[in-house]
Amino acid sequence: MLFHAGIRPTIRVSHVDEAAVIVNTAAQQGIDPDSMTTEERVPLLARAKAAAVYRDYIAISAAAVAAVGEEHVSRPLTDGFGSIASVTPIHDAIDAEEGMANRAVGPLIIGCDSMFELDGVPYGKPHTVAHARERLALMRGRTGTLWTGHCVIDAATGSMISRASHAEVTFANYSDEDIERYIATGEPLEVAGSFTLDGFGGAFIDGIQGDPSGIIGLSLPLTRQLVEELGISWTDLWNLNRDEQQGTGYGSGKAVDPKAPRDNVNQPGDGFIDCVCGRKHWGLNGASGVLLCRRDPETGEITDVLMQHRALWSAEGGTWGIPGGATADGESPLEGALRESFEEANIHPEDIAVVGSYVEDHGPWGYTTVFAFEKPGHTVEPRANDDESLEIAWVPFEKVGSLKLLTAMQNDWPRFEERLKRIAAEYER
Repeated sequence: MLFHAGIRPTIRVSHVDEAAVIVNTAAQQGIDPDSMTTEERVPLLARAKAAAVYRDYIAISAAAVAAVGEEHVSRPLTDGFGSIASVTPIHDAIDAEEGMANRAVGPLIIGCDSMFELDGVPYGKPHTVAHARERLALMRGRTGTLWTGHCVIDAATGSMISRASHAEVTFANYSDEDIERYIATGEPLEVAGSFTLDGFGGAFIDGIQGDPSGIIGLSLPLTRQLVEELGISWTDLWNLNRDEQQGTGYGSGKAVDPKAPRDNVNQPGDGFIDCVCGRKHWGLNGASGVLLCRRDPETGEITDVLMQHRALWSAEGGTWGIPGGATADGESPLEGALRESFEEANIHPEDIAVVGSYVEDHGPWGYTTVFAFEKPGHTVEPRANDDESLEIAWVPFEKVGSLKLLTAMQNDWPRFEERLKRIAAEYER
């Protein structure tokens, strides 16, 4: 819906235990959780979701600001592969790049949560066929209220504002067979109230009084109002034109790997770029990843490296590399590497220390490898969080070179190995 309103958003997972949020808030207020109205619940959950993503942004920004060491830049297309064109203190490189750490406004974080209320009872996602069947039978021929909570946070300032939208929804007198065939589509199982307006269920909604976009999950008018109350113009968020809206590639106007799972979300910055080197590279703003090392607590020597076994559908699938991906609009390559490694491999930025970076600069495109150590007293528990990895695992330092590595990693590893050893010897334990 945002896409068709001229905005391609960046999607982040909030990882919020919704039931716990309700119970804990009720306990703080000294009330029974069941006494909380739907109108009270949905903005509360929207705030919890937005705040969770905000905390992730803050952690990423803090890890970037705390980075030490040097950024080495190679320009292989002009100086030859492996050459170092410049060496810069990493703080100077961060200051020179436009990212989250030095923004005066944004990014804006929008969190939403919806519930359907019938006879004063709130209903979220049914999750099971039995619950969906029961609810759809209860809703048949009746009118209920769809509430959607909204929260907008300006990550640059921490300013937050939230409210709820609502609409009265009247359902058709559909048949039992309609219910069974609708459930068979799978659509009602994971949507608030067991129905959607913009899907299979839309034909069974006879009438709406109120905000229709709020029923879909995000009220455009209310979101615009909240954004403007934070002092930001709604039209400043437009980052799409009509050609892009009508383009290909999951609505991006850019080519996407056809082998990728269809539910992969195309984010701002995703897409292939035709590089002057003659190849296509992923990342309209470039790409980056984290090369994370674990050290012996006594000697400081590197013992293990966290590696990603790449999904078979990806470029050079089945090889090993480091977790990373395309740099999103509005973030620096270092911030992008920290975000991608968190999303893909469960590398929490507060558990690692950035100690240097290496940039392979092709001019219109570049890849930044961020060197990092696990902090003393912190433990990174790797986990493949999406379908881009077959596995994420700690690999003994001396065995990395014997893996079937991604081509670029295979070429860079001997130099990375030597540089990491030098950094480990100099970096305090």
